[in-house]
Amino acid sequence: MVPAAARPLPGTDPLKGPGIAVEAGALMGLRHLARRGAGATSQGRSGLPGGIVTRRRGRGSEPDDVRLWAEGDDVRHIDRNATARTGTLHVRTHHEERDRAVVLLADIRPSMLVGTRRSLRSVAAAEALALLGWRIAGDGGRVGLCVAAPEPVALPPRGGGRGMAAVCQGLARAHDSALAAAPHGDPARADPPLGPALERARALLPAGGHLVLASALDAPGDGFPETLAALAERISVSLILVSDAFEREAPPGLYPYATPDGRRGTARIGRERPAPEERIAGLARLGVTTLRLDTETGPEGFAPLMERLDAVL
Repeated sequence: MVPAAARPLPGTDPLKGPGIAVEAGALMGLRHLARRGAGATSQGRSGLPGGIVTRRRGRGSEPDDVRLWAEGDDVRHIDRNATARTGTLHVRTHHEERDRAVVLLADIRPSMLVGTRRSLRSVAAAEALALLGWRIAGDGGRVGLCVAAPEPVALPPRGGGRGMAAVCQGLARAHDSALAAAPHGDPARADPPLGPALERARALLPAGGHLVLASALDAPGDGFPETLAALAERISVSLILVSDAFEREAPPGLYPYATPDGRRGTARIGRERPAPEERIAGLARLGVTTLRLDTETGPEGFAPLMERLDAVL
């Protein structure tokens, strides 16, 4: 289902229209949006469950500098060597050792290649993950990429602009391949399970890393809850639930449908429909941080949500 506002003009490539294609240059351009409002006041802070941002406590574990004693300094931080050498009290300051490694897992399976407002769900997922990646890279973290798609992509975490450039290019290539390999009515193109993609993403992470999955969870596959529960016991796992407006606000009536195995029919949609959040019911008990991302909001609306998620990673 192609968003009406994103239909290409006659004679143009239907897979390259706005809201349908993922352009590496556009994802690179989100760097400035991701850093908007982030500065020294957000540095050196940590997240706690519930999305509350607080300053980190303690002096940290990595030596930072040696300076003269000042009123109010803790006597436990006195540097004996510098004090003995100079005859004047010196203290050693520390900073926290924090090597943030995050793997972004983008769901670009066939069920994500739909959308009715502004963009496909897969495009919104790529935009949100790129925004989050730029925030993490800007704070000195390392970002990797894993893509759940007919042609999987796996990039180990890397730091800086070059690392994010590889992530943006990987997302664009994977999305182009997914669009080109999505013939209607082909049973072989049904959604593969997400479990193997979760395992591939986990293999890219060092101890203490973070995994962020962006998906609508339409068809996670058999064993998905068990795989996710096992991962959540070992690493930090977060989920961005991508939601299209039609899922939440479809007018009641009769809608024709076609399934990947060729079956066709008509479904009645009433006024009372299951909320998208019902797909993630119970994940909070596993320690999985979740938030909903509405595709029609766009990158400007995604940025505050990614800021909140960044705070708890």
